[in-house]
Amino acid sequence: MQSLGVIDIGGTTIKFAVWQDQQLVAKTKVTTPTTLAEFYTLLTTQVAQMKRDYQIAGVGISSPGAVNKATGIIEGASALPYIHNFRIQPELQRRFELPVSMENDANCAALAELADGAGKQVASLCFLIVGTGVGGSVIVNHQIWHGAHLFGGEFGFTLMNDHQILSELGTAVAVAKRYNASHPAQPELDGQAVFELAAKGDTDAQAEVQVMVRALARAIYNLQYSFDPELIVMGGAVSNNPHLLPAINAEIEKLRATVKIASITPDVVACHFTDEANLRGAVVDFCQTYLDIQK
Repeated sequence: MQSLGVIDIGGTTIKFAVWQDQQLVAKTKVTTPTTLAEFYTLLTTQVAQMKRDYQIAGVGISSPGAVNKATGIIEGASALPYIHNFRIQPELQRRFELPVSMENDANCAALAELADGAGKQVASLCFLIVGTGVGGSVIVNHQIWHGAHLFGGEFGFTLMNDHQILSELGTAVAVAKRYNASHPAQPELDGQAVFELAAKGDTDAQAEVQVMVRALARAIYNLQYSFDPELIVMGGAVSNNPHLLPAINAEIEKLRATVKIASITPDVVACHFTDEANLRGAVVDFCQTYLDIQK
């Protein structure tokens, strides 16, 4: 395969790399610009350098927001309002003078796991990324299911009870927020610190962690019986916690015991890729977008 330039647009930094000989090289990251003009200048300069050094055949981009691949517009919203709601993909293609593909960042991470990560042996999976909120992706027969409104995989919006969604219950950020609210006299803790307290036996911390575990277990159970994927992959920093998946699986077993007809145990695994996931997935998306370029 020819070399490709790849870009991962984030709210804080933008990562750049070149895909060559089945690996990412020339990796760098730059603080995300605050204006569209600076954004164009940064990306154009970086891609020009890639063209000189590696003779790249195109550029794959991982982006926040709801990427409409039919129109080249990034719909929805993100921390970068200036990239939304106009035909940005053809504009970048014009500036780079190269083919450009764009896909949502969570979808890119899922594609990376499918191609050469935790899901490389399957054709269908659901991917949950647990960060400040919960995002995700649905892949069926190696293809992303974008949905009628580009909301395929937005698992964080699902209701866990009468008034709270998964993103409000199922993250370490939410764990810390709840714990801090109930302990106003103490210094504020982050999610990792609350998890550490729970491991040491703090019952309040354990209760808040259990709220998160229960919410994620219910979401995974529902995904299994809605889409019936071969695999459910969890991403985000919290997925590295060795105690989390066993706790989620134990909670899923409680759900299955309650719903006697539930015969399937979801196969839940942690993601393989972390920092490189979005860049690697942008490569996969480019190959799927331009079918004449071999993966």
